[in-house]
Amino acid sequence: MADRVVLLDTYFSMFGMRARLALAEKGIEYEYKDENLGDKSPLLLEMNPVHKKIPVLIHNGKPICESLIIVQYIDEVWKDNSPLLPSDHYRRAQARFWADFVDKKVNDAGRRLWTTKGDELETAKKDFIEALKLLEAELGEKPYFGGENFGFVDVALITYSSWFYTYETCGNFSVVEHCPKLMEWVKRCMEKESVSKSLADPKKIYDFVLFLKKKHGFE
Repeated sequence: MADRVVLLDTYFSMFGMRARLALAEKGIEYEYKDENLGDKSPLLLEMNPVHKKIPVLIHNGKPICESLIIVQYIDEVWKDNSPLLPSDHYRRAQARFWADFVDKKVNDAGRRLWTTKGDELETAKKDFIEALKLLEAELGEKPYFGGENFGFVDVALITYSSWFYTYETCGNFSVVEHCPKLMEWVKRCMEKESVSKSLADPKKIYDFVLFLKKKHGFE
């Protein structure tokens, strides 16, 4: 019996983009269900009753939640094509460390860039740039975080690049000014069809964020 794969997601989510990207890298066909997070579907609430969040990958009726766990699951189940995690145990642990760093540091500072003002915004900007500089140092001279091949940390971070325009506009700074090599890596990743087709349009994200800022009084 053929695998049935369904992804519950929303267009603007950098976490959902990770799942889309991993599936694209593996060449997996799936059904995409766009969720209205203001009115969550019964299917989402049934498949992720704990967090009630997207993304959720449903593989033959069984749900997998949390984006990095989903990416690892996809890599393990469809392991014969475009491996994302290295086979070496130490390098796997390091990849998981940096992906976790992205979620703890980049995500937190990025969110503060469009939800705060004044001194808080300046602190968010400092924290965001500092996190990206650490990632740039980890990338070093390698073409990808995974070395010669696009890998797990690349998937974890590249989806945030679609939000860079929003972060830069809200925070009044330039990522390329502070992290030129990281932006070269972004361009390299975007040359991959799996990446360019999986990421949301930066201008549409910015319009969405303006709507959220107005709705929640962050202006």
